[in-house]
Amino acid sequence: MSKVVGIGANVYDTLYTVPNYPTEDTKMRAENSVAAGGGPTATGIVAVSKLGAEAAYIGVLADDAGGCFLKADMEKYGVSTEYTDVYSGYASFSSCIWLSREAKSRTCVFFRGNLPALKLDEKKIEAIKNAEILMVDGNEMEAAVEGAKIANDSGTKVLYDAGGLYEGVEKLLPHADILIPSEEFSLGHTGAATAEDAAKILFDKYSPEVVVITQGKKGGIMYDGKEIKSYPATPAEVIDSNGAGDVFHGAFAFAVTKGYDYYKACIFSSAVSALKCEKLGARAGVPTFSEVIKYLKELGFDEFKEELE
Repeated sequence: MSKVVGIGANVYDTLYTVPNYPTEDTKMRAENSVAAGGGPTATGIVAVSKLGAEAAYIGVLADDAGGCFLKADMEKYGVSTEYTDVYSGYASFSSCIWLSREAKSRTCVFFRGNLPALKLDEKKIEAIKNAEILMVDGNEMEAAVEGAKIANDSGTKVLYDAGGLYEGVEKLLPHADILIPSEEFSLGHTGAATAEDAAKILFDKYSPEVVVITQGKKGGIMYDGKEIKSYPATPAEVIDSNGAGDVFHGAFAFAVTKGYDYYKACIFSSAVSALKCEKLGARAGVPTFSEVIKYLKELGFDEFKEELE
C-alpha cells in the first residue's frame, strides 16, 4: 500500500516563459512553451514518489487530452493511479501560466473544468486507512473532509496544504494534523497582523500537531505549541517558481515518513522546493533524495550529514 495518498487538484498546465509580463492588448513572443502537470496535491504526491516513497492519487480525471496527459504524467513519476476515476465527455482542470524571467515570478489563469465530484468507494477508503499520510488541499472539499475523518479515525496523519481560501475550509481545518498554510491564507483566515500571531491562532483554534506557515522567498515559520521557529529559504537560481509550494508540501509528507521531526522536515522541504525552482516544470523539477541531501550538506546543515555516509 502507498505511504502517502492525496485528494485534491490535478491540473493540466501550459507554461510560457516570457522575458517580462506583457502589457494589455499587445503581442509577445514566448521564449519557451511546455505542457506540464500541476495542482497542489497531485504535484505534492509526485514529489513524494520522486523522493522515494510509495504514493497514490485519489481523484477524478477526464479522458480529454489534458486528462490523458495527467494520468500518464503521474504514472511516469511512479504515482499509482489505481484510485483515480476517469470520465468521458468532461473537460479537465487546466491553466495557462506565464513565467517572467525579469520578475522571477509566475502569473496563472485557470479553468476548473466540469468534472463530477470525487466519491470515495471502499477501495479508496481502504487506501486512506492504510496510508501514513493523507494530503489534501481544499479542492474536492466534500471528499477531502470525508477522507480526513476516516484518516483521523484510523491513525493516518492529515497534511493540509492550505494555500487558498476555498469555501468550506472551516470544515477541513479541524481534521488537520499537519497544517501548512501560506502566509496569505494564514493572515486572511485569522485576521492576524503577523504570521507568528496567525500560527498561534490556528494552533489554538484547530489543535493540529504543528502549524508551518510558508513565506516564499523568506522561508517560513513553524509553531508546535511551544515556540515559534523560523526556517530559511535556501538559495536557488530561479527558472520556474510555479509549484514550489506544492513541492514543499509533498517533500514535507515524505520527510515525515522518513521519521524526521517537524523542524528538520521544514529545512528538508525548503531545500527540495529551492532545487525544484532551478528547473522548468513543477513535477519535472523535483530533485532526487540524494541530490537534496548533497545540497543540504554543502550548505552546512549538519543534521543531514549522516544521510549519505
